[in-house]
Amino acid sequence: MDEQAGTVTPPPEVLAVLLRLCPEVARDISAHLHAPVSDYARHLWRPTHAPTSRLGTKARLILREALRDWLHPHIPPESLRAALCEFDRTAVIQTGLHCQLLLDRITFDAFFLGWLGAVENRLSTLFVFSGTTVTLETIGREGPGWLSVGGEKINLFGLGRHKLSRQSVCASGPVSLNRRALEAVGDAVDGTRWLNVLLERKGEVFEHAADALAALNSDLASEWDRSAATRPIFIDDRLAALALARHLDDEDSIPSKLLTNPHRRLRLEMALQSASSGPFGSFLPSGTLHFWGLRDRRIRKLAVEKGRLIEPDKPNGLSVPLDRAHLRDALLNGILVPNLFLLFLTLAILPRVRVLGGLRQIGYVPLFQSVLAATLDANSPEERDLATDLRRRENGWGMRVINEPGSVGEQLASMPAGEMLSELRRHYRERTLAEVTQNLVLISENARWRKLSQACHGDDRASSGPDGR
Repeated sequence: MDEQAGTVTPPPEVLAVLLRLCPEVARDISAHLHAPVSDYARHLWRPTHAPTSRLGTKARLILREALRDWLHPHIPPESLRAALCEFDRTAVIQTGLHCQLLLDRITFDAFFLGWLGAVENRLSTLFVFSGTTVTLETIGREGPGWLSVGGEKINLFGLGRHKLSRQSVCASGPVSLNRRALEAVGDAVDGTRWLNVLLERKGEVFEHAADALAALNSDLASEWDRSAATRPIFIDDRLAALALARHLDDEDSIPSKLLTNPHRRLRLEMALQSASSGPFGSFLPSGTLHFWGLRDRRIRKLAVEKGRLIEPDKPNGLSVPLDRAHLRDALLNGILVPNLFLLFLTLAILPRVRVLGGLRQIGYVPLFQSVLAATLDANSPEERDLATDLRRRENGWGMRVINEPGSVGEQLASMPAGEMLSELRRHYRERTLAEVTQNLVLISENARWRKLSQACHGDDRASSGPDGR
């Protein structure tokens, strides 16, 4: 461990701005800055406090049942029971990741921090949420549909560039691995033993690209940790859709009221607009209203008009009535995907589940929580109890904490087969959070946080008077 680590202090302007928007994250960082990264990871995966309100308790139960039904076809009954019992106690999800291979640098580093926290807490299961609304190609042969190997770019599923740039992960399928390209690069490039792990799936056809990526990532994780002490379970937007659909079975649930009661929906939209125009508004996403639509294998931006979700300026586009039955069916049939507010409402805020994300997420999760609080009915005893639940935030920084250079393949090449994650665990037990984050440099240099820090500093100077006191 760095002998000088204890002398490092976090930049005061960083802590000041974190305390203003997400004090729970600031406290986590301050308490563990000089501790090993493994201690910070252990802290992130500590058990959460279960909700005490009836509405929060019901939301946790709905999420648990959705998880059970999601996992039932994929894992043995004994493993399923163990995973659900651990979720009841811990209720933590690694979030912030796009649905792509763990061989992506940012994706791997965030996954490893989550795995490290789960292992340090002796958990058998690690829940990893991957966002599937991203397109298969983001820009310049990057994104879930591409794989970088030894300087080569491999089209993972062999799809045309037009499809890659237009189709989202959640809307792509059926797909199969581009076997010829993977075999060719494996013959030409040294140090690519993990390619054999991918090629074990050659010839297999997946209904959705998201299913393919989840299966491949599970295989990679198993190869990197053959002890199987902690196994990742990859979940995505479809789980959120399933849970939200079950909320809509109950006319008295918070999502039902916010989406189908015109007055409550207007209050929600006004609260979101107010937050967007406030000092922290740059953290909030602005892509769509309430839901994304799926049509012709593409994600569609939606708006509300005359009590319906519609595609703006598309007379023949999607049109879904804003009532419980139609919304529920559209979610279950893959026509609607919850936007980020509804996703975090369903997976995290109502059921009080700690979500571990990146530098933008740690900003917008507390904003979403404040938006929900602004929509609650103060005359309802149950909603007042829920408001009390909301005072405790479960929000953590779990992505871009570790930010290693170079490729994942190069990093793992020299490590013993089957023990790669364990080898990295030993490494990060010897490095402090301050050392690994270079004293929070990514937060200091992040455009949103830097702008907010400058604004806060200006407010402090103005409030202290012209002589600076």
